[in-house]
Formats: sequence, C-alpha cells, structure tokens
Amino acid sequence: MTNRSVITIDHWIDGRRVANGTDDRAPVTNPATGEQIAEVGLAAAADVGAAVASAATAFAQWRDASLAKRTEVMFRFRQLLDANRDRLAEAITTQHGKVFADALGEVQRGIEVAEFACGIPHLLRGEMTPDVSTSVDAFSVRQPLGVVVGITPFNFPVMVPMWMIPMAIACGNTFVLKPSEKDPAGGMLLAELFSEAGLPPGVLNVLHGDAAAVNGLLDHPDVSAVSFVGSTPIAKHIYQRATANGKRVQALGGAKNHMLVLPDADIGQAADAAVSAGYGSAGERCMAISVVVAVGDVGDRLIPAIVERTNALRIGPGMSAEAVDMGALVTAAHRDRVSSYVDLGLSEGADLVLDGRGISVEGHPGGFWLGPCLFDHVTADMKIYQDEIFGPVLAVMRVETYAEAIELVNSNPYGNGTAIFTNDGGAARLFQRDVQVGMVGINVPIPVPMAYHSFGGWKDSLFGDTHVYGAEGVKFYTRYKAVTVRWPDPSERGVDLGFPQAR
Repeated sequence: MTNRSVITIDHWIDGRRVANGTDDRAPVTNPATGEQIAEVGLAAAADVGAAVASAATAFAQWRDASLAKRTEVMFRFRQLLDANRDRLAEAITTQHGKVFADALGEVQRGIEVAEFACGIPHLLRGEMTPDVSTSVDAFSVRQPLGVVVGITPFNFPVMVPMWMIPMAIACGNTFVLKPSEKDPAGGMLLAELFSEAGLPPGVLNVLHGDAAAVNGLLDHPDVSAVSFVGSTPIAKHIYQRATANGKRVQALGGAKNHMLVLPDADIGQAADAAVSAGYGSAGERCMAISVVVAVGDVGDRLIPAIVERTNALRIGPGMSAEAVDMGALVTAAHRDRVSSYVDLGLSEGADLVLDGRGISVEGHPGGFWLGPCLFDHVTADMKIYQDEIFGPVLAVMRVETYAEAIELVNSNPYGNGTAIFTNDGGAARLFQRDVQVGMVGINVPIPVPMAYHSFGGWKDSLFGDTHVYGAEGVKFYTRYKAVTVRWPDPSERGVDLGFPQAR
C-alpha cells in the first residue's frame, strides 16, 4: 500500500504538469532512510507522442524568436537558479543521497553552463566574405535542428540536464528531457524555473519513463537529435538505434578513470585527491577516480595516507545538520551491486585494506549505506579493475615504471578522464600528450572542463563526434548553412550556361 505522504511526480508538457496516461508508475525513495517518498509515472506511447508534439509545435515560433528574446529568458533563468540553489540541492540530496554541500556544487556547475548560454548572440555569429566574385557575397549561418532530446542519469539530476537544455534552447531548438526515474524532481524544478523565466510553453518538456519511453523517443520521426549520459551499454544502444533512425547523437558512456602517482609526487596532496575523487558522492560519478596507479615504490607511502584520511570520513544522511562527508547510495539494488564487487575482489585475490560493507548509521537503519572500500595489489585481469563499479570502491595497482602506467591507461577500453600527480613538469607534459583519454588532470583529480570548454571522453566513453556544452555544444545543436548571394547591377542582363567561376 502506498504511504499517504508519497507524492506523485507528473510529466511537464506544454508548460504545465500532466498526469501519466496510464497507472504505470515507479517508486522514488530517500536513500538515507530507504523510505518511498514519491512515485513517478512511466510514460506510455501516447505520453511520448504528446511531449514531442508539444515541442514540435513550439519549435515553429521559438526558432524565429530573436536572439535578444532568447538571451532575456536565459538571463532570467540564471537569476532564478541562483535564487533557488538550496531548493534544487535539497531535491538532489533527498532523492539521490549525496550530501547537501556536494549537491550545491552540482547546482553551481549547472549554473555555469546557463551563464555560458547567455552569450548565445556571440556564439551564433556567422562569417561573411564579401565579393567572392563580381557582385557575389558569401556568408554562413548556424540554424537550430528542431526537437532535441536529452536522456540523463541519476547521479547528476540537475547538472547533466543543465549541460544540455540551456545550450539547446538558446540555439533555437525545443527540448524533451527524459531524466532518471530514480530522482526525477530536479528536472521538474528546472522546467518550473524556465517557465517562470518566460520560456514559452512546449519549448521545454519533461517526460518520465523507462526503456519504453527512451526507445519511443529514439524512434520518433519528429526528434532530430539525442544527447545521452549514462553507462556504456546503454550509450551504444542509443547511438545505434538513434543513428539508424537518421538522428544526430552524442552518447556519453562509462569510465574507468586512472590516477597516476609518480614517486616524486606530494604524497599528502595525492592522498587527499584519491580520497576526495574516489569517495565523493559515494563514488557515483562518471569522473570519479576508481583506479590509483602507484608507480615505483610510491604505493608503500601512499596507501597508509589514503587509509588515514578515509578513516576520518563521516558517513550519514545528506541533509544532516551535522557535517557529513559521504551519503547513501541511490538505491538498495545499486548498493547491493556495488557490495557484490567487494566480494568479487576478495575472491579474485586482491587485498581488501578497507571494508565498508555492513556499516550502520545511527537513526537511519534502512538507508542504503556502504562505506569506503579500498583494494590493494589489484591486477588488470580482475573484474574489479575491468568493470565500472560506480560506487565507493577504490583500487590500487602497482607498476614499476611510467611506461607501464601509460600502457595500462591506454589499453583500457574506456577513455573518459585521467589524472597524474607529479612535481615533474616534463613527465606531466609527456602524459597529457600521450595519454589516450578525453579529459586530463595534472595534479587535478577530477578534470571536468569549465562551461566554455567541452566535456567528453574517448573510446568506449563517447559515441558520436561532439562533446557536450561549450563550443562543441553549439555545433551539436545547430546545422551549418552556407549562403552565396548575388545582387547584380540592374543593368546586367544575359544568360550564361557555363559553370560558375570566381572572377
């Protein structure tokens, strides 16, 4: 029986909340308590059709809205984001489980993309070359695609949608967001704030659902492009199915991010980074460090420093009045999956230095808790190295040389993020040049680019040709058009069947 306090989260279609077309719903839980706090509708085909139809209708007018109008809406939205930081962060923490301070950081990174999108008049400037031939000018423009879709993950329910929505609509497109059904409140809040900012109905729609809704969007003939962030198997599916239907796609997949620590590195700095990047947000980040590669004898000094810092972490509910460093995992099923990898690592022969299984948090016995886990002497043939675990499980691998370390990173099928910790500028420069990974940090453990650059990996971490937000985001959400114009002198007349030539 559903608790009376459980709220129902509807879709956002044509500028208002719309109930799900069927009784098919999924539970939304508070990870810190394990209690169901909401239910969210799972869209049927009719719901998918309504959301896309609303976006398609709105596109006819929104594409013609002036850059001044679009910028005005974006500036208002940016102001509303700032005024509603705490509200957004609380929604993230309550449904995802990350601590409130971390959720505020997520909101800030989303705001940075909205700020970048406020400069859309500059970003959409074309180029012109006068007199390419007699009385002939040439210029280029970038025009919106139409209805575009964003399919976003549970781990960043506000930031990742913000990577997509401001750029897409500032470029003149209309948008359908399909957020994770595990924590859907963030996407709904964004839609409300955009509406308050003056965005016309239908320009942004939020559709909740599972695989059926996703496939419905991928197959819909009125959808022009799809952006996705999630696991590699789903990214491959989305890329293959959407491109088969003639759509433009950027699908960001999974990761296995390595952090190399060279013998000359500052051990305290490296240990701080490994703990922060490995256990922040309970390891539920695509840019989390999941593998520390200790080069030479540095492992013997690094492991104790990591253990010391990890033992000092405070674990508890993200909205606690007391200071907390790490919250719960998003669902019980995900907690159990991550925990099973700890069992697997032991069976594979890795040394379990820290075991976070079975921890309890006072007053929250039903929460989805898993403490930090640390493995040493992990090898490349182990599943705990090969698989993206997506939880607070940090693996330490030991190699003798820098060459072995770089080969380890480059032979991995993922290429999302990586980092190196060293005081040797030459080694760092060599690393950033030779490593086959899309985002590189030098003494920076989580090298997520600022909004005016672009985010995305290589290899099995990205399917498609463009990264998200930044200049590449503008390119993804627009089509390039070249125009050649001839305004001849009124006195010029005559027919010429020859091939046009520059004269």
